[in-house]
Amino acid sequence: MYETTYHRAASVSDAVAKLGSAEDGKLLAGGQTLLPTMKQRLAAPSDVIDVTRIDDMKGITETGSGVRIGAATTHAEVATSDIVKRLLPGLATLAGHIGDPHVRHRGTIGGSVANNDPAADYPSAVLALGATVHTDKREIPASEFFTGMFETALGEDELITAITFPVADACAYAKYPNPASRYAMAGVFVAKTADGIRVAVTGAGQDGVFRHEGLEAVLSGSFSADAVAGVAIDDGNLLSDIHGSAAYRANLITVMAKRA
Repeated sequence: MYETTYHRAASVSDAVAKLGSAEDGKLLAGGQTLLPTMKQRLAAPSDVIDVTRIDDMKGITETGSGVRIGAATTHAEVATSDIVKRLLPGLATLAGHIGDPHVRHRGTIGGSVANNDPAADYPSAVLALGATVHTDKREIPASEFFTGMFETALGEDELITAITFPVADACAYAKYPNPASRYAMAGVFVAKTADGIRVAVTGAGQDGVFRHEGLEAVLSGSFSADAVAGVAIDDGNLLSDIHGSAAYRANLITVMAKRA
């Protein structure tokens, strides 16, 4: 690991100021991606700004129409929250199956969403539930936030402070995890919302998370596992690697959608 300067931010404004004044600063939440990358000397930020002690970025609250989750809230806190389990059980299930206990007690929802790893779990929930990503500058709808593999609409000096999820009539998540990493080889989040049926897929797309219009269409007509079986999953834009071919992932999408 290269030498870096560590800062502990006291507030959102303090974090943004420290980031802006750094030559090459990086925000640190759970550190599940940043720290391993730094240890491998693939990243060498001049400054690391820790945002995990900022009260405004922590906690889970019920709003009039949904759930607000602070960006520095850990996966374990999301998984065990009575509010999340009652209003968005699919999101609680998703959080409870991220990585292992060590990862769940350190990793944060904001860090995961900001990183937008193509095999991460949270992006599917954010997209399927039509969540809103709140930053220090603006509010970004889920449909505009994810722009490609490891890419988002965030600016270089922009900080996620919270994510708000509208309540769904029903929601569930199912994934096939890589046995070693626990990352999703294919994960499907199904949500019945006020805007209709939404289905988001993670772990399988070449460009990261995406909505599947074919699955949404059949489930809008018949909200059942049997309806999913007849949907053809095009593997033309799916990942293919040593863990599984595009055709294999296409089949996993069908299977995970049925389970969800």
